[in-house]
Formats: sequence, structure tokens, C-alpha cells
Amino acid sequence: MKKCIFAGTFDPPTVGHEDVVLKCAKLFDEVVVAVLTNPQKQWLFTRAQRVALLKKLFERQKNVRVRTFDGAAVDLLREEDTVFYVRGVRDTIDFEYENRNNYASKRLMPELITLYIPCEQSHLHVSSTLVKNSIKFKKEYADLIPASILQDVSALLEERNV
Repeated sequence: MKKCIFAGTFDPPTVGHEDVVLKCAKLFDEVVVAVLTNPQKQWLFTRAQRVALLKKLFERQKNVRVRTFDGAAVDLLREEDTVFYVRGVRDTIDFEYENRNNYASKRLMPELITLYIPCEQSHLHVSSTLVKNSIKFKKEYADLIPASILQDVSALLEERNV
């Protein structure tokens, strides 16, 4: 069985995240979407809320599993017994960042195989940061969030009066 890990903060999940996971679901028997903690980031949604959004987003994908993880990606890969680590890239800046991380991770896990999945051209501008800024400045963000969780995202924001 071939399994891959796609890890991130997913704050919130975007159409770009959805696209990467759906592509992985075509390539792998199991896709583990791991919600990581990055203490340097300021959160819009709690980790539990992000997990719930992702679980709803991929509820029809039987080979996608959502989980949380605290720690280094290589530790997660070992725990999940896989060497395949997927990274979505929008542009050369993303690629350079992810490639540097790849080389650092390979020092810790030489058998690591990092797969870069380019985003669709229509998603080049999409990021969780763009979503958060759109929300902050009361701008439209519906096209950045998967349709199946848009109402959930809006409801969570309404609860917080954001």
C-alpha cells in the first residue's frame, strides 16, 4: 500500500489545499492530511476547527485521513510508515522554500521522497494568508475556500464576530 503525507497548518483550508489532496488521492492508496502546529503563526481557527473543516471537505474521499501532529515532518512520516511527503507549490518562491526544507529533512531521513505538486494556474494567488487578509479587511473570499466548507467557515467566523 502506498501512502503519502500532506502536512500544513490549513488555517483555513483553501481550494489549493483541496486540489493537492484530490490529486494525491488519485496517486496513493492513502493520503494522510496532517494539521501541524506552527507556534510562529497567529491562528484564525483552532486546530480542532481546522481538523473538522478538513474532515468535512474530504468526507467522500475514502482514502483520505485527517489527523494532527506536533513535531517534525520526518517524525510524522516515520510514525505513519511512509517515505512520501507531498508539497504543493504555487511558484518558484514556494519551490525554493520547500526544496530547502527537503534537503534539511533528507539529512534526518535519507529515504525521504518529496513530491512537488504544482497548483493550477487559477490558484496561483490562493493562500491561507490571502483568505485571512480578505476576512480581516471584509473583502470577498468565497472563491478561495472550497464550496463544501464555505458555510462552515462563515459560521465559525460569525461565532467569533469576525
